[in-house]
Amino acid sequence: MSRIRTVLITVVGALVLVGPSRNAQGASFQGADARRQQSASVGSTPDPEQIFRHGEEAPRGGDLDQAERNFRQVVILNPQVASAYANLGVIYMRRKQWTPALANLHKAEKLAPKAAGIRLNIGLTHYRQNDFRRAIPPFESVVKDQPDSLQARFLLGQCYFFTERWGDAVDTLEPLWPQQSDQLNYLYVLGIAADKAERKELGERALTRLVEVGQDSAELHLLLGKAKLNEEAYDDAVKELTAATEADPKLPFVHFNLGMVYSKKGEYPKAKAEFLQDIAVEPDVVFNYDELGNVCFLMGDDAQGERNYRQALRLEPQMLNPHLGLAKLYQRQMQYEKALTELEIAGKLDPESSRIHYLRGQLLLRQGHTAEGKKELDTSVRMSSAKRDQRQKDLEGGAVPSPELTRE
Repeated sequence: MSRIRTVLITVVGALVLVGPSRNAQGASFQGADARRQQSASVGSTPDPEQIFRHGEEAPRGGDLDQAERNFRQVVILNPQVASAYANLGVIYMRRKQWTPALANLHKAEKLAPKAAGIRLNIGLTHYRQNDFRRAIPPFESVVKDQPDSLQARFLLGQCYFFTERWGDAVDTLEPLWPQQSDQLNYLYVLGIAADKAERKELGERALTRLVEVGQDSAELHLLLGKAKLNEEAYDDAVKELTAATEADPKLPFVHFNLGMVYSKKGEYPKAKAEFLQDIAVEPDVVFNYDELGNVCFLMGDDAQGERNYRQALRLEPQMLNPHLGLAKLYQRQMQYEKALTELEIAGKLDPESSRIHYLRGQLLLRQGHTAEGKKELDTSVRMSSAKRDQRQKDLEGGAVPSPELTRE
């Protein structure tokens, strides 16, 4: 992929935000003379600075486990070293272990509240889980402190875009035009956001530039097809996405979006074939397995549906939708307890989801728990009564995923 990329979406500072000898983000290590005196008097007392440096070096050889052990030993010896917690957080980010990543990053943030890199990684941890609303506050704080940070500003603009805060997306992204106006993803997001915010002149300028930069490339047709998909112009989307496959049959995410189009059109065998083709190109894209699970469920193939939902959860254990898919699958099989177990897990991942209460209410009614079931349904309605349209969107499964825009 020559152009389709997310700009500078990297784990900040690789594995090390601050070196131990200049640990302005937390407690300082002892100086070299003091350490030598301590070693002479104590003998084998562990040297936290040396352990920290081993932790820095381990990932260069691909040994995250050793790095984790080193940084854990550092915080045992000195619980005030913010950079050790920060680096532990980044290790867990690399492994997609989001809960311990956030726990350690928040410890680092408490010790070093002025360290923008830590807050950026907190935002990025939410972003990587497609939890764009929770990513916004830490990104906003970084942009406030560092208005010229391209990475933080771009990420914040994308979060506004995905949460349909069109005006905020435009205001955040437009200043990046001098640096990013040759990047297709940037132009696509800015153009769509400007159009939605009724900034027609800017929207037309961005989309004109998009076509100019794209030069009839496969990447351009992918983004144009995505736009048509979001507009529910499915036949036009198929034309654009087919043009993309003809230009580059192995371009990631083209077959994914074709699968989404066919799924929306109810052409489930075609959708299944497209998701499988995208898996052949990108075997680690979790959305392929989640959507393939949905398609198999709709085709009545529960075994394949369950298998794909489980694979999605292996890739992303804290993803909400596969648990909901499994709940509906088990409901159809009248395995109500298994369905409720999935909803219990889902409820912990998203306590504010009206959809979870809605499904739980249906299950309880099926089990004959009328009072509890009605209570859950009432809760679902009450949680979203102010936003009827959003509730309907929630019940239908939400917006089309955009892995081509958020891919690292």
